[in-house]
Amino acid sequence: MVWRELDWLAVCIGVSVGAALAGCHGAPSLSPQQAEGKHLYQVRCAHCHEENDLALKKVPPDLHGVFERAKLPSGIPATDAAVRQNVLTGKGMMPSFADRFSEEQMEALIAYLHTGLR
Repeated sequence: MVWRELDWLAVCIGVSVGAALAGCHGAPSLSPQQAEGKHLYQVRCAHCHEENDLALKKVPPDLHGVFERAKLPSGIPATDAAVRQNVLTGKGMMPSFADRFSEEQMEALIAYLHTGLR
């Protein structure tokens, strides 16, 4: 009889935890455009801006919440146009990505950056 009570307790706890988790609100899902931007960021940006797997002596700026600040790390206003310019022409040690992003990809990357990199 003790095992049945323990089994019932485990079921009740599982249901309670499941119900609590179902009530939690996670981050809103990404739109298809933002998801494409996330993929582009992970493939073309994160290896420098997050992992620094190129062992760069000067670590590139963290881009999390880049549009939540008034200015970019360079000091210029944090606008879509400024980010686009930096990506397409390069800045400092960052190379130009002018021929590596289509217009749609650039829009997707900027849309993803607006999410704060979630």
